[in-house]
Amino acid sequence: MRTQGEIEAAICQVISRFEQEHMGRGPKAIHAHLIQDLLVVRLQGVLTAAEQQLVKSLAADKGRDLVKQVRTHLIETARPLMEAMIQDIVGVKVLSMHHDISTFTGEELVVFTLVAAPVYREMKSK
Repeated sequence: MRTQGEIEAAICQVISRFEQEHMGRGPKAIHAHLIQDLLVVRLQGVLTAAEQQLVKSLAADKGRDLVKQVRTHLIETARPLMEAMIQDIVGVKVLSMHHDISTFTGEELVVFTLVAAPVYREMKSK
């Protein structure tokens, strides 16, 4: 049985690999936070060079909206894969998934609601 930290680290690894394989590049930084039955994954530096250029070259709202639409579509298409990856790690079924990206900061959030809080072992005290 894994600790909470080990679960969060494993989630970071699979989400980072997913980003590299499906979005064309991995994040510059990634953090996962397991809070009872809620899993929050924060990715920083995820915009590709093409997405950054698109945001700069079009009217502010048009470029932003286009990048968000494409990212949302890609994430929704890969939802079953992402949910299966998370379920394999936490041992609990995913109830829902929510996603958003900031074209201003290049930060992406993915939030998973689980059907129950995962069971993990406590870290041994030193």
